[in-house]
Amino acid sequence: MKNALDGVAAATEGKTLEDFRNDWLLRNAVERAIEIISEAARHLPDELVASAPQIPWNKVRGIGNILRHEYHKVSEPLVWGVVTDSLPPLRAAIVQMLEFPDSGGNPPERSPGEN
Repeated sequence: MKNALDGVAAATEGKTLEDFRNDWLLRNAVERAIEIISEAARHLPDELVASAPQIPWNKVRGIGNILRHEYHKVSEPLVWGVVTDSLPPLRAAIVQMLEFPDSGGNPPERSPGEN
């Protein structure tokens, strides 16, 4: 999941919606990566999902189906909005989950005297 998120970020860095619209390969690669992210989200353990309530997990899980089955209805501005607005906070949540996998994605609590 993180690899797909990182790939989208790298592929779209410095790009605009117009660049995205005009680059068939970029558009299709990004859509495929979002499908992968969506499918991977379906397999996350409930405790990890619960550790990131700010993420709209139902939408993350559902967009893959839309891209696979209703691709003819998908607008480029919608996908670009996912890339620019939704994927960065999702990546941050996944990074945190990877950093603290034994605590459900949350940093361990510290005692009052710990730094």
